[in-house]
Amino acid sequence: MIPQETVQLILDTVKIEDIVGDFVTLKRQGSSYWACCPFHNEKTPSFHVEPSRGIYKCFGCGKAGSAVGFLMDYERLTFTEALRYIANKYHITIQEKEETAEEIAARQRHESLLVVSEFAGKFFREQLSTQEGRSIGLAYFHSRGLEDETIAKYGLGWAPQGRDNFTKAARAEGFRDEYLFETGLCARRDDGTLYDRFYERVMFPVHSVSGRIIAFGGRTLKTDKSVAKYVNSKESEIYVKSRSLYGIYFAKNEMAKMDKVYLVEGYLDVLSMHQLGILNTVASSGTSLTVEQIRLMKRFTPNVTIMYDGDSAGIHAALRGINMVLKEDMNVKIVLLPDGDDPDSFARKHTLAEVQEFIAENERDFIGFKTDLLLEDAGRDPLKKAMVINDIADTIAGIPDAIKRSVYVGDCAQKFGIESDILFDRIRKTREKDLEERRAEASRAADRPEESVPSPEAPQSEEEMAPVPAAPQEAVRIEEDPVVAPSEQELLSFILRDGTTPLDFPSDSEFYAGEEPQTVADFIDAALDGAPFVNTAYRIVYERYFQLYDEGYSQDQIIRTLLDGEDRGIAATTARLFEEQYRLSVGDFSRALTAHSSWLTSFVPRAILVYHDKMMQSRLTILMRELSTASPEDQADILKEIESVNAKKRKINIRLGREKMDRQI
Repeated sequence: MIPQETVQLILDTVKIEDIVGDFVTLKRQGSSYWACCPFHNEKTPSFHVEPSRGIYKCFGCGKAGSAVGFLMDYERLTFTEALRYIANKYHITIQEKEETAEEIAARQRHESLLVVSEFAGKFFREQLSTQEGRSIGLAYFHSRGLEDETIAKYGLGWAPQGRDNFTKAARAEGFRDEYLFETGLCARRDDGTLYDRFYERVMFPVHSVSGRIIAFGGRTLKTDKSVAKYVNSKESEIYVKSRSLYGIYFAKNEMAKMDKVYLVEGYLDVLSMHQLGILNTVASSGTSLTVEQIRLMKRFTPNVTIMYDGDSAGIHAALRGINMVLKEDMNVKIVLLPDGDDPDSFARKHTLAEVQEFIAENERDFIGFKTDLLLEDAGRDPLKKAMVINDIADTIAGIPDAIKRSVYVGDCAQKFGIESDILFDRIRKTREKDLEERRAEASRAADRPEESVPSPEAPQSEEEMAPVPAAPQEAVRIEEDPVVAPSEQELLSFILRDGTTPLDFPSDSEFYAGEEPQTVADFIDAALDGAPFVNTAYRIVYERYFQLYDEGYSQDQIIRTLLDGEDRGIAATTARLFEEQYRLSVGDFSRALTAHSSWLTSFVPRAILVYHDKMMQSRLTILMRELSTASPEDQADILKEIESVNAKKRKINIRLGREKMDRQI
């Protein structure tokens, strides 16, 4: 463990141009640097490095962050690994924090399990070179079209006949029985003796993201139906099936480079796709897709294409996967292969160009896929058609980002020829129901705190990490309208750039706070009066900022902590909003002619007024929608509220200079 004071020394020492310059050719222009972006292909440089702020930003693909963030994004390092890279570069000695006896024992145990698994991988690989391994295991791999280079690269092997060959070899190397059993490489008989879990099977090692062998899948070549086709490692301290993806270690760089991942089902699907040249392919490996696996993919790209068999089982799995992927705020498409083919057989029958062409022509967004699939069953039955529309609306409701939901609503409304308000109403009700269920579950979890703490190995989504506010009903509904998000972005930008700057209003101003003026952050926070941001990403950054602000961090320390944190979503949002825009606008021009403090006292209050105006507009949209379906008794109350909201909105617009005092509304 790196002591906090050493972490701070590393962060204080690093120069972003030194780190980025290790991987990218930078050209100096004034006080900053430009280059062609290393994250996407481009001919005109749009990748900007600003040493004074310690951040980089690509104006082409949007990637942004700090020196630590660059290493995490480009080299796929963990936060600690990035710190060690920087420390080594600047010759900073890391004196590890002294571990307790329990920590040492736990670390040694964890490492011992990994060493045993890696020994097993070596054992199975070597067995493939024996006469038995060549005649059975290697012959099978060749029959499936796998080349020797692929077999070696992915560590494929053979578990020999006999029930104790591996056990004897491992014991001869000095490995303890408890580790052989805990890794699942060996099982126990009733009398306590160990025997091999894997025997007479071709072996597929499963690697962690960092490339360590953590588990195995063994396939029998027998046709006897009483013999399980696959035997997999049991779950252990180093292997949790629901958090692992086959091929992730070999695919992660290509996933980031191509900004897309293909999700398939089995070991051979991955191997054949990789061998063909489509390296950004991973598999859930015999388990139904899990939230943890989706989040693992999201570390490298937000774009996933589900590529399953075209039979009923594959279609069912794709339908289930769509909803799960969308709920994790990823973008999903579907490719169904011709019936009778899986990615393995399809890749072996076609060239790279043919497979890429097929994907390009058959890749569907989830609305098109579900519409064609479900309408085929509905026929001309209007009730069944309504059920299809409701099903798709419920899928859209699971998307966390309000802007994405709005775009999909537009597509769906156009496809079915219905009013978007009808879809928004269904989505609102679905999300309200889901929110109530989450609140009820949170209440139940409070009575069993030992179950309410999430595992550190299963990070939550942004929505799950954010606290569920005890908000009024309209706050729930307003989330359906993306109109407020741009105003939230502007307010958060003020906070990130000038949060600790005092707002020195004149003594005759309504905002004058006495001799101790409020900071920009305090002023905005007070004006929001506890209302949470609609946009999930902005809300998380806002809450993290004020957590650090309340702990007494300086503005520079807050920004550095946000940029250098392990949460790359927070880092990217912070960098994007913190980075100056390199386009001259009227606002920028007026700012250049005005002292910065005076500019803030003018534009921060205005930004808050615009925010409240957008909130009022969103509330009016909701009320007008409710008015059309309300009973006569309820309509009177709704009309009163509409009148009240309009009055507030009119006052705001007068203060913004959009309306005159004597204007009749």
